[in-house]
Amino acid sequence: MNTEKIYAESIVNEYSPKDTSKVVALRKLDRKAKLPSDVFGYTFGSVSSLVLGTGMCLAMGVIGSGVGALIAGVVIGVVGIVGMSVCPVIYKKIRANGMAKYADDIMTLANEIANEQ
Repeated sequence: MNTEKIYAESIVNEYSPKDTSKVVALRKLDRKAKLPSDVFGYTFGSVSSLVLGTGMCLAMGVIGSGVGALIAGVVIGVVGIVGMSVCPVIYKKIRANGMAKYADDIMTLANEIANEQ
């Protein structure tokens, strides 16, 4: 395999103008397929980690005091841990569904772009 040729082609692709309407449409379709999973992952993961942190603060007595705060903190912390644990699984399913939804359009457009060059 000629690695120098592959490297040269990747450099050429990097510097070639990509303002054709088909390339822009391909990027938009790709973004549209991946955006819902990215928004979900960041949002749900952040909220879950904040819930875990709140539970830890309650359990350690930073926010409240007593046995009630400890029990509530453990329960809230477990909810946060479960949320963070299921986040990647749900993210992957949302990403797969989005990619499957737009796969035909993306493949058609990508083949058209490849055949033009």
